[in-house]
Amino acid sequence: MSRISVRGFAVASATAVTTVGAVVGVASGNAQPSDNNFEAAAADTTLLADIPVGQQAQVQVSSLTQQAEAQAAAADSAAVKSAEEAARLQAAKDAQAKKEAAEEKAEQERKEREERERASRTEVRSATSFAPQSSYSIAEVQAMARQMVPGDQFQCFSNIVDHESSWNYRATNPSSGAYGLVQALPGSKMSSAGADWQTNPATQIKWGLNYMNDRYGSPCGAWNFWQANHWY
Repeated sequence: MSRISVRGFAVASATAVTTVGAVVGVASGNAQPSDNNFEAAAADTTLLADIPVGQQAQVQVSSLTQQAEAQAAAADSAAVKSAEEAARLQAAKDAQAKKEAAEEKAEQERKEREERERASRTEVRSATSFAPQSSYSIAEVQAMARQMVPGDQFQCFSNIVDHESSWNYRATNPSSGAYGLVQALPGSKMSSAGADWQTNPATQIKWGLNYMNDRYGSPCGAWNFWQANHWY
């Protein structure tokens, strides 16, 4: 017997019980039930008993379809979250790779810059390459310095000489005895660069450049210190 037949039988049985109860009630002197009650019960029995099996199948298919759609939606949501997490991880990896590449490039540029600076120091003219003169103008002294000091350091070197001696290679500080373009104290220190330190600007430039490189790393390092302390 199918589920539909059982359900129809159950409803019909309930209707029959209701009908018997009504008859008993009449016999015992109770008011007789109206025809409407019998008709309603009969109508209910007919509707439930006569539901087609195909319609029941459609209801079941509809329920399964809804479940499948819910499962598909959940799977789509999980896939979206998984894709977002994968994208986040990939973005983090890409950012780290870019950072490392930038740091590597900066380090390479620093090494190349230092190499150029070392090369420029070896390419500048030496003090002995200038023919001695009885006297030198400021323009001549500056031209010598441009040929002896690395190009990227010249302005810093020039700033110091401007403040110390105004490019006068015979400048003497009456109080301390500092002498020359870079105001060596005492002036005789410059003899390590040449015996003609008193009269040859090239010798003074050579000594001053060596002093700045040895003590401050470069003329620009010396100039940074000078700006903070007004001496070097």
